[in-house]
Amino acid sequence: MINKVGQIMLYVNNQDEAVSFWTEKLGFSVISEDENDQGMRWIEIAPKKEAETCIILHNKEFVAKMNPELNLRTPSLMFFSEDLDKLYKDLKSKNIKVGEIVNMPSGRVFNFADKEENYFAIMEKK
Repeated sequence: MINKVGQIMLYVNNQDEAVSFWTEKLGFSVISEDENDQGMRWIEIAPKKEAETCIILHNKEFVAKMNPELNLRTPSLMFFSEDLDKLYKDLKSKNIKVGEIVNMPSGRVFNFADKEENYFAIMEKK
């Protein structure tokens, strides 16, 4: 039986730029950074150190060479925020591309893009 989501793999073109975006712009923390003897590097990030689920940033080009049939598209991720309006203003002030706040049946939501034009969503959850 599966009891939790542990890691989400995010394949990026530039790992250093992605780490910078997630940590400096969104306040995530680097939990760990590793590299194996074949040159594969992965960086674990999360919104807080004790988070149950983390994002692993992988080098898209390296993974494609190792496993050509792997789907490397960006997963559709939904993050939660207790203060959507404050976060929205904060991201806009950091020149992050954000969509409009919309009312959905499940709550208020907006999306944002990273520097590689991958889009993610944030929903208000109190």
